[in-house]
Amino acid sequence: MSNTASTSASGDSSAPPVIAVTSGEPAGIGPDICLRLSERTWPARLVIFGDRQLMAQRARAIGLDADAIEIRHIPLTAPCTSGRLDPDNAHYVLRLLDAALAGCHYGEFVAMVTAPVHKGVINDAGIAFSGHTEYLADHTDTPRVVMMLAGAGLRVALATTHLPLKDVPAAITRSDLETTIRILHADLQAKFGIARPRILIAGLNPHAGEGGHMGREEIEVITPVLEKLRGENMDLIGPLPADTLFTRNVLAGSDAQLAMYHDQGLAVLKYAAFDEGINVTLGLPIIRTSVDHGTALDLAGTGRASPTSLFAAIDAAIDMASRRAG
Repeated sequence: MSNTASTSASGDSSAPPVIAVTSGEPAGIGPDICLRLSERTWPARLVIFGDRQLMAQRARAIGLDADAIEIRHIPLTAPCTSGRLDPDNAHYVLRLLDAALAGCHYGEFVAMVTAPVHKGVINDAGIAFSGHTEYLADHTDTPRVVMMLAGAGLRVALATTHLPLKDVPAAITRSDLETTIRILHADLQAKFGIARPRILIAGLNPHAGEGGHMGREEIEVITPVLEKLRGENMDLIGPLPADTLFTRNVLAGSDAQLAMYHDQGLAVLKYAAFDEGINVTLGLPIIRTSVDHGTALDLAGTGRASPTSLFAAIDAAIDMASRRAG
C-alpha cells in the first residue's frame, strides 16, 4: 500500500506519523474521498475507519481499489445506499469517531481527520448532536474549544458555533470571549508555529455597533476583553466591522480572524476556499482537522466528489503533528 507503514505512532521516532481518518456519513461522499487517498503517497500512515464492505462497494462504483488503503473495520448498523440517509446508521457514524478518538487518547494515532457527517440524520435518530466540534469537546472533557476554518490565506475562528442567530448575543460574554481568544492565540503558537499572532477581531453588530447606536456589545463586552489581553502583549486588532475586516488591505499581515458567529466568518471563508478549506478544532488535547464541506449526497458513488479538502486536512494534521513532535 502506497500510504501505509508497519510502525506505530508511539514506536520508532523516525517512523512516519500514524493518523486516523474517519469516513463519516456512509451515504455521503466520505467513503469516496477516503478511497481517493490512494492517489497520493503520504509522509504518514493513514488508517481509514469505516465498514470494509461499504468501502469495497463504493470503490467498485467509482473505479478505485479498496485494497490500496488501510481500513480499520467498523461495521455498519444497517445496509447503506449511496445518497440515501438512514437514521439507523447514526450510531455507526459516532462509533467511527469514538474509535478514532480512543486511538488518539492511547497514543496509537498522532491526529484524527474527519470526513463529513450529517447532523440532521443523527438528530433524527434521537441523538442530540450539534457537530464534530462539540462532540469531541464533550468526549475529551474539554470545557471550551474553538472552531477554526482555514484556507486561501485565511484562518477564521468563531466565538460561537452552531447557535440560532437570536441566541448569539447572550452567548458572547466577557469570560467566554477571553477564553476563546486565549485558546486561539495559544494554538496559533503551538500548532501553527506563529510566535506572536496578529489577530483581527470582528464586532458583533453592523459597523461594529456604530459607537453604541447599533448595539452595545462592542462597548460592554468585546472592547474590555481586548484591552485586557493587549495588556498581556497580545496583538489584537478590533473590534472591526465584519464587512471591512475581510477586505484585502485590512487582512494584510494578519495571522487569524475571529468572527462572532458562524455565518459572519464562514460565508467569507467558504467563498474564498470552498474546495481547499479545512476545519481545525482548537483547544483539544489532540490534533483534529476536517474537511470544510458537507456530505454532498447527490455526489456519493458518482466519482465526482473532490478530495481536495480532505487532502488539505491531512496535510495540516501531518504538519501539526510534526511541530508537536519537534
